[in-house]
Order: sequence, then structure tokens, then C-alpha cells
Amino acid sequence: MACARAIQQNRFKGSDVFCNARMTPKQIKEACKLDTEAEALLKAAILHLQLSARAYDRILKVSRTIADLENSENIQAKHIAEATQFRNLDRKGVN
Repeated sequence: MACARAIQQNRFKGSDVFCNARMTPKQIKEACKLDTEAEALLKAAILHLQLSARAYDRILKVSRTIADLENSENIQAKHIAEATQFRNLDRKGVN
């Protein structure tokens, strides 16, 4: 957890942002690099689940955090899958 926080602090050094959850659209584009498989999975999830642009950004932010926890430079399909599962739980209102 501390390693992921350090990665984020370094990523946003010199800006008002301190964590992935606060990324601007421009920062999302810069920080959320997806491999080919991850990009395909995200597109499929957006279409299948009929998610909004806001949900797309949220999935990217959560995926970036999951990737940071694994010390992964790029977002992989497994990160997108996990973030999408969290999104589904959120939509269903699971306590």
C-alpha cells in the first residue's frame, strides 16, 4: 500500500492532485496506459454494461490504482477486470 501511495505521489509531483482518484481527464490520459488486451476488455465492458463516460473514467482510475498496488507500469486486462467487478458491485448496491 505504501509503495502504491509513493508511486502516486511521484506521478503527481508538482500538481494539486495527490492520488489517482483525483486525476483530471488529461492526467487520466497520461497515466492510464493500457495494453492491447486491457483496451479490448475495457471497450467490451463499456458496451456490454452500457457504462457512461464518467464510469469509463472511474474504471480507469481504479484500474490504475490496482496496477500501482502490483507495481505495474501499464494497466493490464486483469486490472480492468477487477475494477469492472468493483463497478458492478457498486451498481448493484452490495453492502
